[in-house]
Amino acid sequence: MDIFVGVVVGLIVLMILVVAHEFGHFIASRRNGVNVLEFGIGFPPRAIAWIKDPKTGKWRRFKRSEWTKSNITKTVGVDNNKSGVSADDKKIFQKGLVFSLNWIPIGGFCQMDGESAVDDRPGTFGKANFWKKTKILFAGVAMNWLVAFIVLTILAWTGMPTFLDGQFTVEADTRVEQTPVKVKNVHEGSPAEAAGFLEGDYILKVNGEEVWYGSEIIKINKEHAGEEVKYTVRRTTDCDKTPSHKICPVVGMAVDGKEPTYTYTEEKDLTATLNAADAEYLLGVSMESSESLSYSTWSAPIVGAGLTLQMTGETFKGLGELVWNLITGVGRQFSPDDSVRESGREAIETVGNSVTGPVGILGIIFPSFVSGGFSNIMFITALISISLACMNVLPIPALDGGRWVLIGIFKLRKKKLTKEIEEKIVARAFMVLLALIAIVTILDITRFFR
Repeated sequence: MDIFVGVVVGLIVLMILVVAHEFGHFIASRRNGVNVLEFGIGFPPRAIAWIKDPKTGKWRRFKRSEWTKSNITKTVGVDNNKSGVSADDKKIFQKGLVFSLNWIPIGGFCQMDGESAVDDRPGTFGKANFWKKTKILFAGVAMNWLVAFIVLTILAWTGMPTFLDGQFTVEADTRVEQTPVKVKNVHEGSPAEAAGFLEGDYILKVNGEEVWYGSEIIKINKEHAGEEVKYTVRRTTDCDKTPSHKICPVVGMAVDGKEPTYTYTEEKDLTATLNAADAEYLLGVSMESSESLSYSTWSAPIVGAGLTLQMTGETFKGLGELVWNLITGVGRQFSPDDSVRESGREAIETVGNSVTGPVGILGIIFPSFVSGGFSNIMFITALISISLACMNVLPIPALDGGRWVLIGIFKLRKKKLTKEIEEKIVARAFMVLLALIAIVTILDITRFFR
């Protein structure tokens, strides 16, 4: 169930982030005099479509049969009598802006008029000068950074989880609250069950030592394998479900026909004799990670901006380390020294473990973050938005940054970037990206079923 919910939430988040990216291109195109033929949410086939009449400015919804005719009219210019489209509709189809909702929920798109750099018709992307092209190409990146800033600002106000060492905060306006480790499940027949652990208990201390992380509890358990260990837990009892419990207050009179709800919270000391070190488990509980949340007031926008910059820097740093490990790892495979080749294999393995694709994001990352609560989902949303921005800045021809570099190189050389050359470079880069995505997807699947 966690995986299913995680996949659904992940699809929604990824779709919102991609649509936001494309909306950046849309706004920049319109503001810089480039016509947009269609802005779509999701990918075809279309579910619903509206077309804006360029003369009247009114929106008109078209039937599915007319969508097909509009595509034919736009791309081929079929005669009105054969297509069954009126002369007025043909003009709308050719020049009007289409807004569509589509059936495949994996992103969105912004189709500009004349996306080739050599198109010289008025109102096309190709006709725009280099500065306007720059603003249009990087508007999507800017939008992803803006989304991350907004999300992180909201989190700074409502509760920011801590995931980074030295995570940016404004100390003068930061209040930190930490939730103890929670018992998620108690194994049947385990030392924990014999000691009286219950699902929902919060572990506060182990042998009198305050603990905040599951790793601390695991470490102490390993140090005392086979021995008696005392745990202090915080337990909340629902008195409506256990009204005869001695710690529950007397149930009062009904209010509006409903019995009042009572809960009672207490701290208990539980003693468990742990299993031996070579056993399947020592204590026998599954634990939810503790959560540390920091709260800001007036400094929330500053925290949002600072953390966006910090995460952007960490993302580029991670990409640099990934490329370096890949290059050095492959290079070491040609060494005659066995130890050097082994270190190279470890570097390549590190690259494989560091990279994740759509399957890993939807099937592994989001389910784990969904179980951590709303703040964790918001945080991973900001992180992915920043990752999309950073990836699109890279000088890869199939991405925004690569297209900008390609256009810039030909401009500096004062040579014409023909449609054939542009399409050939972009197509080859796109094929390399698809191959990388396929490799990463295979790695994700193997990790998923490992």
